[in-house]
Amino acid sequence: MKFARVKPLDAILATAKKKSLHPTLGWFQLTLFGIGCVIGTGIFVLTSAGAQKAGPGLMLAFAIAGLICIVAALCYAEIAAMIPVAGSAYTYTYSVMGELLAWTVGWALVLEYAVAASAVSVGWSGYFTGTILNEFFGITLPTYLTAGPVWLGGAPGGLINLPAIVIALLVTWLLMIGTSESAKVNAVLVAIKVTALTAFIILTLPKADMANFNPFLPAGVFGGFGSGIGAVGAAATIFFAYVGFDAVSTAAEETKNPQVNVPIGLIGSLGICTVFYILVAAGAVGTIGGQPILGPNGIPFPAGSEELARQCALPQYADMLVCSNEALAHVLREIGFSAVGNMLGIAAFVALPSVILILLFGQTRIFFVMARDGLLPEGLSKIHPKWKTPYVVTAITGGIVAFAAAFLPVGQLADIANAGTLYAFMMVAIAVMMLRKTDPNRERLFRTPMLWLVGPATIAGCIFLFLNLPLEAMLVLPAWGAIGLVIYYLYGYKASHLGKGIVEIPEDDPGVVSH
Repeated sequence: MKFARVKPLDAILATAKKKSLHPTLGWFQLTLFGIGCVIGTGIFVLTSAGAQKAGPGLMLAFAIAGLICIVAALCYAEIAAMIPVAGSAYTYTYSVMGELLAWTVGWALVLEYAVAASAVSVGWSGYFTGTILNEFFGITLPTYLTAGPVWLGGAPGGLINLPAIVIALLVTWLLMIGTSESAKVNAVLVAIKVTALTAFIILTLPKADMANFNPFLPAGVFGGFGSGIGAVGAAATIFFAYVGFDAVSTAAEETKNPQVNVPIGLIGSLGICTVFYILVAAGAVGTIGGQPILGPNGIPFPAGSEELARQCALPQYADMLVCSNEALAHVLREIGFSAVGNMLGIAAFVALPSVILILLFGQTRIFFVMARDGLLPEGLSKIHPKWKTPYVVTAITGGIVAFAAAFLPVGQLADIANAGTLYAFMMVAIAVMMLRKTDPNRERLFRTPMLWLVGPATIAGCIFLFLNLPLEAMLVLPAWGAIGLVIYYLYGYKASHLGKGIVEIPEDDPGVVSH
């Protein structure tokens, strides 16, 4: 599986030490980083899109996605502790399978993080316009300023999502100021978010009506190849909200004692978040129902589609869970807790930016490492003398995220992001298994249990979910990959430090001469 240039692990670690990011994060901050990313869009926003795909089977969808994430997290934990540098799956692939495949993974991660950050920006916009402006100030922004055009899955009369643009650019500015400052802000936002979701669970579960769970799987478990519906189709969509643990691994280089703290942050955040996901989904569906809007053939309209947008504009569907842009606040208002619903809307308004922050954090670090390796222009890896952050690539990424958030709906963005996510996770599992064979004696403070089962299960699970994405989202990955390969062969292949023989070797290894 090796393709041409393979960068030795010792060289990767030496390069990171020479031009490194400042370590400021501990296990507690890493866990909060993971929770900050995972508990967010999947609950506050994608609950509506998931219910449209699976109905009450949304609970099963969260369980399926969580199960696949658990095995992937175990693979991530071992390799992130072995290779505590920025770059996540890109760096891991570079050290095991070579530069070409590493480029494809890094390019897929760019798609994953940037598009996901755009999706959360759109989700935040829904709470800002629905709760903050409408409920508290009685202000209703015109549709052409709060949604993309209907032919892109927006709302009838939509043109551009202005609030989504504003929040994406504000978070970009915060991230440019510094990692430590960003982590402190994130800790406060996570506390607000967890408190709000706990209150939601306490208020909704006692009022749940079992009749609302019937039929439990109106679209079945499998909606069919490329359909994106059914419980598995919903799992494929909401899977992207679990990428928080992946962002934790990208922060390994900025972590104190990463061999211990990274695995704790990965697995701890994932376990906490999965429980929240299932309980909140049960409360939302059990109280007001979560049945999808069906088309004339009895199949749910695709989430984020023009057809669904037109149906949700009709009075008889306007109050349904699947039509809400602020699902959880909407649920509480419907069951008589308007004040609490508005408070939860405020919590989402305040806390969702933490998700954007972590996604942008992960994406900029991928760019940073690729530029440090010479595969992208070196200017992208410049570190600000005062802020100590890769400010150039952060500014560029933030601009791209804001542009995507301006025009596309959250459901479509989530599906597109997942295409890159699932590919990267699969490659990590392959890298862990290969390293057990090629470098068995390297120290592993965390070893994936039953790797013979966990590794193949991760690979199979990622392929399984990928094949249950909507066909359009599946086609994005090869198209995006083709663009990436053109860039690689026109620039990266020639400019690569490894290709030029520029390889950093640890100073304490007298038997090797650095080129």
